[in-house]
Amino acid sequence: QLQLVESGGGLVQPGGSLILSCVASGFTMDYYAIGWFRQAPGKEREGVSCISSSGGNTHYGDSVKGRFTISRDNAKNTVYLQMNGLKPEDTAVYYCAAGRGFLVLRGCLPEDFGSWGQGTQVSVSS
Repeated sequence: QLQLVESGGGLVQPGGSLILSCVASGFTMDYYAIGWFRQAPGKEREGVSCISSSGGNTHYGDSVKGRFTISRDNAKNTVYLQMNGLKPEDTAVYYCAAGRGFLVLRGCLPEDFGSWGQGTQVSVSS
């Protein structure tokens, strides 16, 4: 059974940093692109960052470019999201997802990812 579990969320002050982890079980992550998405109350789910199965291609949403970095360790079946310079508007539930439809030129589209984790809350506040 394919499962994704996110961790690393929490409360941080503006300007702070967090590292989110997404651990996969029940399948080999090597063949899947992984995406990080977020959803704030009353807002649509937003693509934050995605990484191809090999790790050779990445995409970032405009609101996080230059502040967030996605990486993966296929040997550990884990994808990371390093978040620096956090802002209050980054507050949301962050989800990781696995899929095979990711194309860099199209960006991070939820419909390209078929398996989702339960999410981890990130709150940025002073």
